[in-house]
Amino acid sequence: MIIRKAEKNELDAIMQVYKSCVSGMMALGIDQWDETYPNREIIEQDLEIGDYYVGLIDNEIVAGIKIDSVQDSTYLTIDWADNTNNFMVVHRLCSKTKVWNQGVGKKMMEFAESLAKKNNCVSIRLDTYINNPKAIAFYKRLGYNQLGHIHLKADKDIYYCFEKVLN
Repeated sequence: MIIRKAEKNELDAIMQVYKSCVSGMMALGIDQWDETYPNREIIEQDLEIGDYYVGLIDNEIVAGIKIDSVQDSTYLTIDWADNTNNFMVVHRLCSKTKVWNQGVGKKMMEFAESLAKKNNCVSIRLDTYINNPKAIAFYKRLGYNQLGHIHLKADKDIYYCFEKVLN
């Protein structure tokens, strides 16, 4: 799999990844995402900023991830292990259902960790929906510690916050 910075003209292909991912999540009873989030405008903004990355297999975009240093204000309520302001945040990791359970998500997260280390960051932070057991188990398997919870959207209950301090 090749992972690289996404290009603006790839918006439609990236939205197809989210469409597949959301459909797969809904089929499992996970209502974390829907047609309102993540939406085309949000991903378009990510592409404009230039901090969105795609994973490709055989020249097909099969995964996406936003990696930056911007955390939601609710993150300030979490007792992070890394008390520096030298961290990166992962947002909106997704993959097409046809590549689920094939290590694609793990490779995307390894890329995020490598990028963070290259930028001399101490840790990676992220959040995931309380009713997404697949994502919770995935991040724990990758060595992320669950540190607390936040409320991001009134209609979506609680999101768990995770952190991995990098070596």
